Amino acid sequence: MRAVVDALKGWFAAVAAAFQFLSRFPVPVRLNYTEELFRRSTVGYPLVGLAIGLAVLGAAWLLDGILPAGPAAALVLAIWVALTGGLHLDGLMDTADGILSHRPREKMLEIMKDSRVGAMGVLACALVLLLKWSLLTELIGRWPSAWLLPLVPVWSRWYMVAAIASWPYARQGQEGGMGGMFRSVRLRHTAAAGILAVLLSAAVVATMPAAEGRLAAALTGFLLLLTCAVAGNRMSAYIHRKLGGLTGDTYGAMNELLETLLLLVLLLVMR
Repeated sequence: MRAVVDALKGWFAAVAAAFQFLSRFPVPVRLNYTEELFRRSTVGYPLVGLAIGLAVLGAAWLLDGILPAGPAAALVLAIWVALTGGLHLDGLMDTADGILSHRPREKMLEIMKDSRVGAMGVLACALVLLLKWSLLTELIGRWPSAWLLPLVPVWSRWYMVAAIASWPYARQGQEGGMGGMFRSVRLRHTAAAGILAVLLSAAVVATMPAAEGRLAAALTGFLLLLTCAVAGNRMSAYIHRKLGGLTGDTYGAMNELLETLLLLVLLLVMR
């Protein structure tokens, strides 16, 4: 019995760590952050994605009809960014500054560690936010299809786990970098996170208001998974060629790019 209680406490701490690290949801728990805790917390990443997605969905539903699509989408996007604390956007900007500098590998990694943001980072951030806003403008109001919005952050965060487990860390042997805390993540963590993502996606589909659209919604969810896996793999391969591996910044960058791509796929399916 004691072993079961300890195991439950361990997984509760892992989920709490996932929420504290990836979001700004209030989780008033003091945790001892170790490499083991970081490793186990990755399994809970899709759950954090669901929480963010449900908050985004709720905001979209409340604002739909109160404001025109453009301002409503801007507020929804602002809430989306606020819930992550801009963590992934920061990774996107650092990654763009480094990779788009077209410098040697070590110089790229050095640029990415610089806290200052360059022109390429600003451009990348602005373009991604503009794309997300434009896509949300079209998606908000398309009920009940827009009910699938939470699947976007669920699957983008699952791919973060897959990337961590499947590709080497670019800063091997170097001091610093949060990404180094995840070096012991393995494919079994990806599988566990994937199973959780499937269950959460099934729950979202099962609770759709329009029962007759659930089969199409399930197929759309599978398409989002497939898109995420294929596009994420191509992004990871490209970054690996440039940097010799991935970093914490690149995990965040891929999350932002995949969210944007999945929103696009969702809109294309709806149309």
